Amino acid sequence: MSDSKKILFVCVENAGRSQMAEGFFRKFSPKGFEPLSAGTKPTGQINPLAIEVMKERGIDISKQNPKTLSDNMIRSSYRIVNMGCMDKESCPALFVNNLIEWNVEDPKGKSIERVRKIRDEVEIKVKEFVATL
Repeated sequence: MSDSKKILFVCVENAGRSQMAEGFFRKFSPKGFEPLSAGTKPTGQINPLAIEVMKERGIDISKQNPKTLSDNMIRSSYRIVNMGCMDKESCPALFVNNLIEWNVEDPKGKSIERVRKIRDEVEIKVKEFVATL
């Protein structure tokens, strides 16, 4: 897949929104594209509610891991999507130019009902984005 165009989904913790976006993009992307997600301050694990609500859509993100955003990821990406910022000092927009801004609510600490709504918003945005590629 090294010839694939990488689409990088970034946020701060890389535990919820960007992981869901990576999962949806993997499902809906056209040939020749590869998703990746990362964060400026990644956590040790993916939000368990994010994993649960994605399984409801038939997508298993439990094997994905939070990753630290690197210069190499940024340089090798065809497009970079910022999911939104909860921590202004660690916002990817401070470190990356030409971001696509989605401003999706952070699912951290939210109820499963709210996380489902966030998942649905991410799915819609990914489908709309894929249609532009």
